[in-house]
Amino acid sequence: MRWEFGRKSDNVEDRRGQGVSRGGVTIVGGLGTVVIALIAMFFGIDPSIILDQAIVDTPPSSSTQNSSKEEDQLADFVSVVLADTEDTWTQIFQQEVGGKYQKPTLVLFSGEVQSACGRAGAAVGPFYCPADQKVYIDLSFYEDLKNRHRAPGDFAQAYVIAHEIGHHVQNLLGINQQVSALRQRLSEVEANKLSVMVELQADCFAGVWANRADEARNILESGDIEEALNAASSIGDDRLQKQARGYAIPDSFTHGTSAQRVRWFKKGLETGDLEQCNTFEATNL
Repeated sequence: MRWEFGRKSDNVEDRRGQGVSRGGVTIVGGLGTVVIALIAMFFGIDPSIILDQAIVDTPPSSSTQNSSKEEDQLADFVSVVLADTEDTWTQIFQQEVGGKYQKPTLVLFSGEVQSACGRAGAAVGPFYCPADQKVYIDLSFYEDLKNRHRAPGDFAQAYVIAHEIGHHVQNLLGINQQVSALRQRLSEVEANKLSVMVELQADCFAGVWANRADEARNILESGDIEEALNAASSIGDDRLQKQARGYAIPDSFTHGTSAQRVRWFKKGLETGDLEQCNTFEATNL
């Protein structure tokens, strides 16, 4: 990915090395929209099945504000990608959606963080908190993405950020509120299916960003698309559950299968069209 000469965002909050106070609401889940115990049903994620992770209760980070040159470069990368999403979505909102795009803040943390949605440990992965309109990420996640999920590459990393920004776009468009109202009338299995639609739409929105950003700024290099598709495939519910348990339970899926995540990212990438991302009316996810 061509990013070295891109501008950095002014909306990055660096909390690396800062501990958080104990107590509060604990966050579970990850690799998608933030999930907290009090609003888990809002997003349709069962804490007992997502990555087989129990409630995160990690001790405060013992790291300091000192960071390595490699990590600082990664922080710069994240800032540039965030800035690119700002430029892209600002233009889309002005020209196609109407209204002003409200830029989210991206919070860098290490070990543990306090958000408006509660307290979370690094094990949840990157997440978006609609209550404060912030994306949270521990940069160590990228090592996990590379080694555990076998999805290396800078554009794989960019895809992760773009997916979380996709959730922010959903929030601005009022989709979260509509989903919340609908969920109250659904069974757990149907609610999980609705959550899958939310996540796949965020994947599609990430593809739309990649399409528009490359068209405007020629950011993509050879192999970048394959990196993003590999990342999307590596965090499908079916693949993650099989890795954790040895088998998958389709009715418990809340983020979509590997094939689904790849398909919807590709749809956004190939079309660059927001209207193509309506997972809620799709006959085939």
